[in-house]
Amino acid sequence: MSVFRSIVFSAVVSGAIVGAVVTAAQQFGTVPLILKGEVYEKAADEAAAPSAAPAPAAHEHGDHEHNEAAWEPKEGFERNAFTAGANILTAIGFALLLGGIFALRGGNATWREGLLWGLSGFLVFTVAPGLGLPPELPGVPAAPLGLRQVWWLATAAATAVGLGLLFLRRSPAAAVLGLGLIALPHLIGAPHLEHAHTDVPATLSHQFVVAVTLTSLLFWALLGSLTGIVYRRFSAA
Repeated sequence: MSVFRSIVFSAVVSGAIVGAVVTAAQQFGTVPLILKGEVYEKAADEAAAPSAAPAPAAHEHGDHEHNEAAWEPKEGFERNAFTAGANILTAIGFALLLGGIFALRGGNATWREGLLWGLSGFLVFTVAPGLGLPPELPGVPAAPLGLRQVWWLATAAATAVGLGLLFLRRSPAAAVLGLGLIALPHLIGAPHLEHAHTDVPATLSHQFVVAVTLTSLLFWALLGSLTGIVYRRFSAA
């Protein structure tokens, strides 16, 4: 079997399994907390609506635009199906990346090597960005989305390069440069609002951060080890 087909087949198989498992875990961990956060978000929107009511003609037009922009899947099966689809596609995408890494490193992947790469992904895409921009529930005010996206992407990229210099180059100069890259985004600081008020309890936000972190750890550990196993099977075939 060609290397390309091994990468694709292993990514689809492992990604579908991991996406389904993580979706099931979210139903018991993050989803109930998100639903609680949405209660506070809707209450805040309703409280602010009367004071911000525009003129009648503009109000009708504004409602039309708001309804178009605020579309969301219906509660129940539709919402769960969209969540599962997004999780599976995300898992397949990252599994393709892992499969490419295994191929470049000779193709002799094991579940242990896959687990190490998966944990590296957890550090790059969850831990490092989460130190500055922890996961937020609905109803919690945040800095403009564009600024947060730029900082998140820069932090993930700097952490990935820094870890590569630390563990793949194995030289004092590379280690110093790697540590500097990992620390740089946090020295600059993540974008935050100076004065932000929310009715969402701090304990609920803390529970959400813990739940998201544990779910992400499950995602990356399972994806890395399973992709290593499946890729080895397909490449051997």
